[in-house]
Amino acid sequence: MKFGHFEQKGQAFYGIVEGEQVTEVRGTPFAGYEATGTRHALSALKLLVPCRPQNFYCAGLNYAAHIEWANQRTGGNRKPPEKADIGYRSANALIASGETIVIPADSPGPVQFEGELVAVIGKTARNLSEKDALSCVLGYTLGNDLSERTWQKQDRTLWRAKNCDTFKPMGPFITTGLDPMNLTVSVKVNGKTAAEYSTSRMLFSAQHYIANISKYMTLHPGDVVWLGTDGATEPDLKDGDVVEIACEPIGVLRNPVARAKA
Repeated sequence: MKFGHFEQKGQAFYGIVEGEQVTEVRGTPFAGYEATGTRHALSALKLLVPCRPQNFYCAGLNYAAHIEWANQRTGGNRKPPEKADIGYRSANALIASGETIVIPADSPGPVQFEGELVAVIGKTARNLSEKDALSCVLGYTLGNDLSERTWQKQDRTLWRAKNCDTFKPMGPFITTGLDPMNLTVSVKVNGKTAAEYSTSRMLFSAQHYIANISKYMTLHPGDVVWLGTDGATEPDLKDGDVVEIACEPIGVLRNPVARAKA
């Protein structure tokens, strides 16, 4: 099933997406829902971020080819991590599909995309085993982990490099019943394919990340775990570009790019 979060005439609601039609639901997929008889054309609705997480987790360096590319680009010699590296992002940076990514006026660049699969937590969980880790997942969506590479070198906590307003597009929908270790994620910039990879190449599985987080922290409905990107993240993004992150069963996360005026 595919859920979306929408707005029409100032009213927000969840709906079940079937092709180009949306069936409005009463309640939410996190706390229980029932379908109403109200249907909408998808094109008539404004897309919202699928959820507003209480906690926003992210996987660091979870694909070998991305590490190799980063080493080639920077002249570094970083090794693949020996254990899962878990970080945080700011929910303030979230925007929906269709909204504009704004590069700060004083950004020296480059600013690059990172297309990622995102696990959306559906129920409260603690101390899960890897075997049971996916039992708390409602479904999966897509994220674009925008990264300002100069600031990434300068800021120990990545507070600007990863968390500027608009730097975390997420969506368009949440799809249930997927195998997170057997999906293809692709990225297009201005209609041209820039990257494509299989989630089967994760160094540490979605199950491993979720189980490790739940060992120390309670997972709550609406929390998200972004699962990393693979390969190169070029071309650099500039004013006027359009970047699309796609996964066939989820949809296309599409955002234009603009540079703020000084």
